[in-house]
Amino acid sequence: MLSESDIGAIVLTLKLAGTTTALLLVLGTPLAWWLARTQSRWKNPVAVVVALPLVLPPTVLGFYLLLLMGPNGPVGKLTQALGIGLLPFSFTGLVVASVLYSMPFVVQPLQNAFEAVHESLLEAAATLRASPLDTFRHVVLPLARSGFATAAILGFAHTVGEFGVVLMVGGNIPNETRVMSVQIYDHVEALRYDNAHWLAASMVLFSLVVLWALYSKRAPGAFRV
Repeated sequence: MLSESDIGAIVLTLKLAGTTTALLLVLGTPLAWWLARTQSRWKNPVAVVVALPLVLPPTVLGFYLLLLMGPNGPVGKLTQALGIGLLPFSFTGLVVASVLYSMPFVVQPLQNAFEAVHESLLEAAATLRASPLDTFRHVVLPLARSGFATAAILGFAHTVGEFGVVLMVGGNIPNETRVMSVQIYDHVEALRYDNAHWLAASMVLFSLVVLWALYSKRAPGAFRV
């Protein structure tokens, strides 16, 4: 059965995944739109940086985030000067790390969905004197809604399954940074296999539900590398 500590880890994981997904949709939408429409020479370098977490080991990303957000890092010095304190080993630090690590799982489906919007529709809206914002709201968003659904599902699911980067940046603090993946690791390390089975089975079921939702949609904005 699930212990109080297990339930706390589940609640924290869902809170982290929800916060990260919301932030990524806000931050990733303009970035994905720019990547889909720009002809700038910076497009490929930016796309490479966004996709880097797909191939970069999470412990490597976590290590450099620790250096950046630590007391001697530029981000750490800035947050201390602003009175925020240090981000590592805090929920806020977990959110920052999760946003960076899950970014390609949100930006790429959105970019694919935006690229699927035919240029003629944007030109037709322009001839009707629609502003760029109105065109985006009333033309692009309805056509790209399946891409947004895919991005939200993938971003949420990927954050739920994080381990290496959250362990490096957040550590293992109960009710603060101990998420489900870390809790499973603790159970296995302590040879509490029955407890690990309950959480691991929950993760497997969650993953199957996510994959079923994605494959049943077959959306044009579906994730691709």
